Amino acid sequence: MALCDPPGAASPPRPPLSAQELSQEVKAFLSGLDPVQGTPLSPPAHARCALRLLRCLPPARHAALQHLRGLFDEQVCQHLLQRESPAPGPAPKATPGAEVLQEARRALAELVAANPRAWAPGVAAWASELMGQLSSKYANRPGVPPAASLNELLQLWMACPATRALLDIYSQCLAAMVGSCPDACVDALLDTSVQHSPHFDWVVAHVGSSFPGTIISRVLSCGLKDFCAHGGAEAAGTAGDKRVPKIASVVGILGHLASRHAGSIKQELLRMFHESLGSPREHHKATVPFLLQLALMSPALLAAVSPELVDSLKPPVLNQLHQHFSSVPRDELEGVVGVVVHLLCHTSAGALRTLRFLLATAAPASVITAPGPALHEGVREACERLLQLLLLHLQKLVHSRSSASLAECPARPVPFLEALRPHVRELCQDTLRLERRRCLWQHQLLALLAVHSAPHGAAEALFYLLALARTPEELALAPQLHAGLRAVLPDPLPAAVAAAVAQIHAGRLPEPQLAQLLRNLSLLLQPRGDDGEPGDAALGAALARHLPDLAQLLLHPRAEVAEAACRLLAACPLPRALPPAHLLPAVRAAVRGFFAGLRRGDAAALAPGVRLLARLSAVSPAAAKAVLAQLVEGALGGHNAELFGGSADPPGPEAAPAPPPVSLLDTNQCFTAGLTTAGGVWSVFHAGVIGRGLKPHAGLGQRSPEELNRNTQTFLSLLLRCCRGSGPAEAAKAVAAALVEAVCPEAAGAELAWPPEELARATVERDLRILRRFRQHPLLFPLLRLVAGGHPALCYCSVLLRGLLAGLVAHWDACRDPSTGASPWHLRASCALVALLAEGSLLPPVLGNMHELFPELAPFEVHLLLLSVWGYLRENSPLPQKFTFQPELGVFRRDFGRDGDLSKHLAVLHAVLHRNIHRLGLLAARFYP
Repeated sequence: MALCDPPGAASPPRPPLSAQELSQEVKAFLSGLDPVQGTPLSPPAHARCALRLLRCLPPARHAALQHLRGLFDEQVCQHLLQRESPAPGPAPKATPGAEVLQEARRALAELVAANPRAWAPGVAAWASELMGQLSSKYANRPGVPPAASLNELLQLWMACPATRALLDIYSQCLAAMVGSCPDACVDALLDTSVQHSPHFDWVVAHVGSSFPGTIISRVLSCGLKDFCAHGGAEAAGTAGDKRVPKIASVVGILGHLASRHAGSIKQELLRMFHESLGSPREHHKATVPFLLQLALMSPALLAAVSPELVDSLKPPVLNQLHQHFSSVPRDELEGVVGVVVHLLCHTSAGALRTLRFLLATAAPASVITAPGPALHEGVREACERLLQLLLLHLQKLVHSRSSASLAECPARPVPFLEALRPHVRELCQDTLRLERRRCLWQHQLLALLAVHSAPHGAAEALFYLLALARTPEELALAPQLHAGLRAVLPDPLPAAVAAAVAQIHAGRLPEPQLAQLLRNLSLLLQPRGDDGEPGDAALGAALARHLPDLAQLLLHPRAEVAEAACRLLAACPLPRALPPAHLLPAVRAAVRGFFAGLRRGDAAALAPGVRLLARLSAVSPAAAKAVLAQLVEGALGGHNAELFGGSADPPGPEAAPAPPPVSLLDTNQCFTAGLTTAGGVWSVFHAGVIGRGLKPHAGLGQRSPEELNRNTQTFLSLLLRCCRGSGPAEAAKAVAAALVEAVCPEAAGAELAWPPEELARATVERDLRILRRFRQHPLLFPLLRLVAGGHPALCYCSVLLRGLLAGLVAHWDACRDPSTGASPWHLRASCALVALLAEGSLLPPVLGNMHELFPELAPFEVHLLLLSVWGYLRENSPLPQKFTFQPELGVFRRDFGRDGDLSKHLAVLHAVLHRNIHRLGLLAARFYP
């Protein structure tokens, strides 16, 4: 009997059977008859006979195990029948077949435990093959879940006693051999998986979860051996289930284990890769192609390994890898490179990290290398070629999509580009570094990514290039990208501008970056070259659609942003038909920006604001009127008046600041030793107003006369430029209307005719208020002089002229000083008013020259002369109808000969001349017509 034992250790203990008994057992097993009674054996008895032979006659083990297949098959069938039609009542008792099944499980477990090396490989192969056959046989039975439902399938077969017993037998075989040589058991599992997958996957999942370390390493080892046996690297890239049968099973097993044991799988794959480098052994040479084939067949494995694999590719490893492939034939090497390029295009995990690794290896940013082994030149050349092939393959994939147009969502997304979509900003930052040869590759990849993820991707890429560029060289990348994208996409520039405006509204751009974006856009709109070639017209048209949004930036609290926005709008082409809802906010913002620049005193920063307002006024006559009105209102209101030597209007009660903690009594005691009458009605608190604190100090501020003159000239020059948009006459009329509205709003639209004496007495309070406004705002006289340039337009300021003249007449009437020099402002105002009336052709030249006499006259004489002016204007009201247009001169003229006799209005003037003939004799000839 010892000769019949299989090789290995001693045979397990078995019942002592004589040769005659053993012979009878063999006959009974072969014939299926009872040797004593000659009747057929029942299936349980026949199975027990096979078990006795399995224990006592090892050469009969194959036959016995083959016979036991029927027993397990029958039990599986009965279990499925019970599931399909469960019997009512309590659970049925164990059948004789079920008892024999448990006896077979115990017998096989004892044999494996007694002699693992002899029994474990054969029993493991038998158990795995039988589980595969049963899984495939009953896969289509009612109640059996589909193979895709792995968890439900696992629950079904683990609840079946027969398949559960087979799984326990296989697990015990693998556990017995795991310490010595488990390859035979794992190989049997792989063979069965190849034949019966996917119905056998539940076995692989359970065994792999029970023995993750062993299964992962041995499955990979067996797969590598089979890969080498079927041609190694020559089979890479082909259909794994045809040329290399076991590799499909390897992929399936690892795929099942990846959900719970991804770390172990990743660690084992990396160990195999690094162990194969520098090894002359044949299977180590095929390790890299084998791993590439695994990654090609399983994207999950590739995603798990690729990030850490890239991190481990340091210069020593790269040099080893280069040496490893230096002896590989060229055709085979080309195949490996093709597989790598294909994998790169179809991987999404760590795409940005992989791209940066390839760029840094192919074209280092610095010639100074880190300490350690230098990188072989062949590695750089290989990475450069790999990058070029990658870009070429990506280009084929992007431009061969099956969608109707590239602007639509791609039907077949490229995983590598899809993974780079969230990193467009980082890619643009890398591209804008302009590092040697990297910039060309990065720019090409950025264009492919923009086309792949169009339309939003193209707009996003253009936006980041425009927002992040800091030099003209960097800014040139955006037009280059735009030119390439327009060849294959609808123009993405409007979407890029809309994205920029959305980012600005959302407040996602830091203020320095916002200012840089606006400056970059304005640079692209500037004329190029010495011949004045216009800037990007498409960009200008796209920006013009967002004029109201961009105009809001003129009011930005940071001066850098406001100035950049002003430069942009000054260079942006404005549409001819601009709706009022878009025009008026832009005008208001531009005017406020102009005065803010004037307040800063920076002439270079002020130029774009001047240019912007001039361009806005040229859009249409209505736009010119709006600009002029806003400028005049802004110059005379608020704190802007201080820029021109005026005083700001006192704030109203609602704008008054909180009263400071000050005692008005203590403040007033600083002026006198005590109050004149304690608590009396004549007590005067001249330090302020109760409830509002101290009165603000009236003054012209700290600006020098040179600065005030410069500001006035700048403002008037701007007004004249803006007047070109609607013609001189209409522009002067608009300024006149704005002046009346700003100085005396309640008199806007009043009668132009000079009122009679009795009606003039009713407007004393208004006239005093007008006089006060002229005294507060020195800019009013230059503005009236500008209006007087369009002769009829000065008539629309009649109410202002009337109020100013009435106030001056009242002042000189009440003045008791011997000389007019005692009232310098009133003297200057009187001279300026008469000169204005003459320049605007409201007074004849003889009367209009009388202001030359005022400095030499007494106050009562000035009063008499102004009364003669009042009388002339009352009889000859300043009406626009009295002016006629002369086409040959292009101006309006007034014929004073139609106004009647002028001598009665000159009588006072002549009397004053005669009285002062000793001083004014040289001027007398100017006042006789």
